[in-house]
Amino acid sequence: MEGNLLEGLKLMVIGMATVFVILLVIIYFGKALISFVNKFCPEEEKPVAKPQSSAAVIDPQVAQAIAMAVNNLTGGKGKVEKIEKL
Repeated sequence: MEGNLLEGLKLMVIGMATVFVILLVIIYFGKALISFVNKFCPEEEKPVAKPQSSAAVIDPQVAQAIAMAVNNLTGGKGKVEKIEKL
């Protein structure tokens, strides 16, 4: 009985150590792969869009409805400072 318990404990420790080592290998391989891809295949930078000089006018009723919705959802704690069209 005692031999079986020790053998089971030994197998459990070996199995857990194996899983731990494999997970470490996966983590470091993933980090190395990310570094490699970022070094040799950098992401293309997108040109920054210039802000439009004329801001789009939002209907006052729509702005009021948005402000009321924010007020309702936040229980009066939220405040709409600026509304922009994307």
